[in-house]
Order: sequence, then C-alpha cells, then structure tokens
Amino acid sequence: MAFTPVLHSEWLKIRTRRSLVAALCAVLPATALLAALAATDSDGADFDPLFSVFFGVNFGQIAAIAFGTTAVAAEFQGGALHATLAAVPWRGRWFAAKAVAVAVPVLGVGLVTGGVSLVVGEAALGAEADGLTWSEEVRGVVGCAVYLTLMALLAAGLTAVLRSGVAALSVLIPFLLIVSFVVGDMSGTVADVLPDRAGQAVLHADGDGFPGPWGGPALTALWATVALVAGAWSVRRRDA
Repeated sequence: MAFTPVLHSEWLKIRTRRSLVAALCAVLPATALLAALAATDSDGADFDPLFSVFFGVNFGQIAAIAFGTTAVAAEFQGGALHATLAAVPWRGRWFAAKAVAVAVPVLGVGLVTGGVSLVVGEAALGAEADGLTWSEEVRGVVGCAVYLTLMALLAAGLTAVLRSGVAALSVLIPFLLIVSFVVGDMSGTVADVLPDRAGQAVLHADGDGFPGPWGGPALTALWATVALVAGAWSVRRRDA
C-alpha cells in the first residue's frame, strides 16, 4: 500500500476521535490565555518581552502532548493495532504516517496559536512590547509552532515505546513541570539541553547564549527523533 492512503486513514482517525480533536483545540486557548496573564507581569530586571508574550506555551504544550500521546495510545486499546496492521502490514510505513498525521495538524494549530499569542501578549504588555522587532515576532510565532509540534512528536514516540498513554503522560507531565518551574532558571547547566528548555530558546529575545534561538529547537528535534526511532523500533519488534 502506498504512503498517501495510509496517511489519509490516519488523518481520518484523528478527525473522528473526539478526545484528539479536543486536545488539539485546547492548544490555542491554553496558550493564548496564559500568555495574556503572564504578559501583565513585566516587573524585574530579567524581564524578557518576547518570552512573556509566548509564556503560555508552557501550558499549551500539555495539550499538544496529550494530542500526540492519545493519537498513538488509541492503537493499543481494544486490539485496534491488530486491525491497523492487518490493513497496513508495513509497520514502519504505518508509524511514519502516524507521525505525519500528528505533526501536520499541530504545526497548523501552532502557527495560529503563535499568531494569536503574539497579538494578545503584545496587547497585554502595552508599551513594554515596543522593543520587539519584526524578526523577533516572526521567530516567536514560527518557533511556537515548531516547538509544539516537536513536543507532540516526542510524546507520540514515547507512547509507542511504553505502549500506554497513561504511562507516557505520567513521565512527560511531571518532567516538564519540574524542568520548567524548578530548574528552568539554571542557565548554563544540563537543563539547557533538555527538550522543553532547549526548544523554548527560540522564544527568548536574547538568543546569544547556548544553545541559541534555533539551536535549541534543533536539540528538541533530536530528542523527538530519538523517541520516534525508538517508537518505530518498538512497533516493528514487538507483538501488536
């Protein structure tokens, strides 16, 4: 079977599963609402107007992760994977289609979310946002979409390895909360190469340090790639 019909079937699964649609739709309000709230707090010497505008991505990513997790976890419930592999015996091709079916809608929603967050966040910041340049704004919007997409793919790959959405979320959500809110300020440490910390480097106005505005998402992409490769290996080697 060619790749296109496999991708089409995976896209139909996403469109017809309410929990997936709900998780995808939750990305925008979760990100934009928290961006507006965070942007109202502009005190402190370390104030970063760009990151304040896109601070809501810390919460929007949870919805993106839930989407990626649920999309894969659904295959391990009720023998769904048996039926899927009966129709598409090429496991690697199926998992690649699943990854694309996860990435494309999250990227699209992420671009819209980034644009809305920019408008809402700048409105909340007022004059504090005047220092942002056009290139920084574009980087923030695109970076927001790329980051959300990579986190959804990371979740999808981990779910395929663990074969459980609950297990994947039990690992990812506490991990992200700890990294973001406990060791998030520990710049120059191992925290800088962890997937969420690295990926969010693109959302900071000051991108001169390590890993850099696009080096950070590249590190997150590496994390996501490792997770997807491990997930593909698990799907190919283990019984459905």
